[in-house]
Amino acid sequence: MSKIFNNKKVIIIAEACDNHFGDVKNAKKMVLLAKKAGADVIKFQHHLADEEMLKNVPKSSNFKMSLYNFLKKYSLKLSDHLLLKNFCKKIGIEYLCTPFSYKAAEELNKIGVKWFKVGSGEFTDTPFIKKLLKFNKPTILSTGMSTIKEIEMVSNIIKKQKNKKIAFMNCTSEYPPVLEDLNLGFIPILKKKYPQIKIGHSDHTNDILSSIAAVALGARIIEKHVNLDNKNYGPDRDVSISFKKFSQMVNSIRKLEKSLGTEKKIYKKEKQIRRWATRSIVSIRDIQKNQRISSKDVWSKRPGTGIPSRYMSKIIGKKAKKFIKKNTLIKKSQLNNKI
Repeated sequence: MSKIFNNKKVIIIAEACDNHFGDVKNAKKMVLLAKKAGADVIKFQHHLADEEMLKNVPKSSNFKMSLYNFLKKYSLKLSDHLLLKNFCKKIGIEYLCTPFSYKAAEELNKIGVKWFKVGSGEFTDTPFIKKLLKFNKPTILSTGMSTIKEIEMVSNIIKKQKNKKIAFMNCTSEYPPVLEDLNLGFIPILKKKYPQIKIGHSDHTNDILSSIAAVALGARIIEKHVNLDNKNYGPDRDVSISFKKFSQMVNSIRKLEKSLGTEKKIYKKEKQIRRWATRSIVSIRDIQKNQRISSKDVWSKRPGTGIPSRYMSKIIGKKAKKFIKKNTLIKKSQLNNKI
């Protein structure tokens, strides 16, 4: 797991959330589709409803069932998580899970879960964060609904822990978010302020554009909700995309990654074009033998196989050794003095 956390390429997480509706067959199908779509990781959630909330938690969505009742009915059991973890290992995709309570984290730790994801709702739950970090496992934390001061607060907690494999996810906890609230430009700010922490983006839009843009801005982890085509009716329906769309996102990100280098040089394919596309010094009228060349006699034109046009000022004032016909490349051998 540490290998993927330290990977130079962008880590792409398919967030299965509870779009399996408690059915392990659905969950396994999501694992297979995530692998096929090119995800590095598939993430599930471990809910112990009575540990994480009261029964009468206010609703913030139009979903008819209360979140408490939904989780009671549709959450995966710990034995399901163990089965899915082993299934992920078998087919070659990383299993990740969000514990929504410390007891859930303890249970996941017992079945050998190698890393954790912390949701935005728990980001400022400092007693939980402190205890979770003591497992000394790589941990990804979403920063939705948090202020800059609160992010700094959690950063200071992390500094005191042995656990150094930490990631912060830029996130807007709206479902789905208003585009003006995404503020993807905060990603490079996080990268500059916390260079020791891997920075990613947890995307709650129902499109793929913002995830691609986040990578262009420096995000090294992308988390995106996915759903099965015939199961788009849960509380996460408005922030989930199909696996077909997810695959398109993965392909776009992988192409984008190739273009994000920082080196500037003349490349092999550019050299072929450079020969004809750059400018050389050319006679724009006939130049007689022993004539002193003036600015009216020469100008820059393609191809770039002659004297580069940047030496124009050094050509002007030189005498021609021989007759130079109009519209020909000026050669050093045609001039009396060296350039």
